[in-house]
Amino acid sequence: MPMHTILRLWKLLLAFTLVLPMAPAAQAQKATIERLDGSRISVPEIERLVLALMDSAQVPGLALAVLEDNKVQYVKTFGYRNVQKRLPLEPQTAMYAASFSKAVFAYLVMQLVQEGALDLDKPLYQYLGKLLPEIKGYQDLATDERWKQITARMALTHTTGFPNWRWFEPDEKLRFKFAPGTKYWYSGEGIQLLQVVVEKITRKGLLQLSEERVFKPLKMTRTSYIWQPAFELSHAIGYMEDGKAVPKEKRDEAQAAGSMETTITDYATFMAAVMQGKDLTPKAKQEMVRAQVAIPFKAQFGPLATVATDENKAIKLAYGLGWGVFESPYGPAYFKEGHDDGWENHSVAFSDQKKGLVIMSNSSNADKLFKELLEKILGDTATPWRWENYVPYNYSGK
Repeated sequence: MPMHTILRLWKLLLAFTLVLPMAPAAQAQKATIERLDGSRISVPEIERLVLALMDSAQVPGLALAVLEDNKVQYVKTFGYRNVQKRLPLEPQTAMYAASFSKAVFAYLVMQLVQEGALDLDKPLYQYLGKLLPEIKGYQDLATDERWKQITARMALTHTTGFPNWRWFEPDEKLRFKFAPGTKYWYSGEGIQLLQVVVEKITRKGLLQLSEERVFKPLKMTRTSYIWQPAFELSHAIGYMEDGKAVPKEKRDEAQAAGSMETTITDYATFMAAVMQGKDLTPKAKQEMVRAQVAIPFKAQFGPLATVATDENKAIKLAYGLGWGVFESPYGPAYFKEGHDDGWENHSVAFSDQKKGLVIMSNSSNADKLFKELLEKILGDTATPWRWENYVPYNYSGK
């Protein structure tokens, strides 16, 4: 089907979505949402804003959840989960969570920490019963004993010294980019190493642990670290900037750094649980979302990820345990994103205000909307959108 035809059909669905009668569950949602500064925005205003931005930036599908008083107050989906088949995105549609996976894993890890099963500052290799280079996948570290320094705290704060992924390296070998514990560098490799240790300690795989400790207790019935047959009935297809569909990857290996599939309903439920500190002691919750390593760099990824700047000092941008953190005029906030080809997700919570926002989309164009959505819906002007490369689609550079 030609792209211009697809876009025309997509716009028709957006218009249809706007006039659909609200389902009984939706009718119970609040008519207005209170922003951080106390001002309010109506639900119809939110929906008009989202539809207009999606239309302008050519975003096929977007899911939104607003949290107030540490509870889910509003959930809405817009557009398509599958453009070619003209299937609408729905609150129970399975979407690729990408690095939202890391936030769930951090929550699980902090449960082990508060139970005394894991020490954040004990070298990870000491839990393994053998040297790290003797573990499958870590043979490349045999000549560099700095692996002995790596701790769970380093893995969760992205200070292991590992690259994001080894396969980004020319020879696809795992090696240190810098000494462990010395600075921030986002690393899926560090999270994966911690997963190996957690599975060793508990004698359970991540799939079982996540079901027992997170998904079942929180009734997240459509979330898993691997593809489930139940997702076949309603799942989203990802789309690149040019509208080209990304083949759906049905992951069969549980990876803490990024294999999770979820829905906007389930992930909003998870965010509410984190905000409430559910199944975490106050001490563990505070440790998870407090600033632990400053981030003095221009960007999270790419060539600017190692270029120093003072731009982040005003908001005290830093990383906690599995979550980014910053200071705002409304108090401390913590956030987690998820990115991959065809997928863009963002979540943020403001502790003192007990407010939050979750955005999930099956489009690589969606991050171009995040800055305006955060500002207009939540009143959040502190999120480090430049560092996260959330450059608006119509940004003039001013």
